Amino acid sequence: MTTQAENIAKITWDDPATLERREFVLVEGATASIGRSPDNDISIPEKHVSRQHAVITFRDGVFIITDLGSANGTFVNDRRLTGPYVLMDRDVIKLYVPVLHYSAVVTEDDILKATTTGSRIIPLKGGRARLLVTHGPQEGMEFTLLSDVITIGRYTPDAEWEITLQDRAVSRPHCRLALRNEVWTLMDLGSANGTLLNGNPVGATPIPMNDGDIISAGETTLLFRSGSQPTK
Repeated sequence: MTTQAENIAKITWDDPATLERREFVLVEGATASIGRSPDNDISIPEKHVSRQHAVITFRDGVFIITDLGSANGTFVNDRRLTGPYVLMDRDVIKLYVPVLHYSAVVTEDDILKATTTGSRIIPLKGGRARLLVTHGPQEGMEFTLLSDVITIGRYTPDAEWEITLQDRAVSRPHCRLALRNEVWTLMDLGSANGTLLNGNPVGATPIPMNDGDIISAGETTLLFRSGSQPTK
């Protein structure tokens, strides 16, 4: 039986279309993408919400929320996020219009309901890793990482890199992802404008990545997903 200690947080919100109360239980280690697209872990079909709006990730024992370059911003307790924010019990998350409530208290009834309805969000396992463009000229596109080495660079007619971005601020090439010992890493390739991982500069030394990490290259933001969602 699943223990309550593994189910350590809950997101509650009212569906803007039906006004129905919806609840998602977050399991330790899980990543929850939030946005208008139905492919998100938490899909909110509201016009003010971007396709990929924000992401909640588990890091060092806490859940952190980060905006994904959304058009209208992400707010916690009425303050607009400018970087990663550590969520605390009773925090109020606002996606311009929709309001979500974060709770660090999860009951056995919450767990049972989430398991029954499929709203229990657990860590990804297996499957191909992928990158989702959450902000930039190709917003909404998804790139599946089909080989163990993936180079990202600006589009040109003769580009040889695996992922081409139609972004003038991206170099030719810009950065590289590599799968090493079952862990994806990221390194910069001497790009003119640099590469950021979760807001931190990336150099020539490969840096390990985790599910839910955010890559910034030029004016493009990409969300890294490490695999596919297992059966809840």
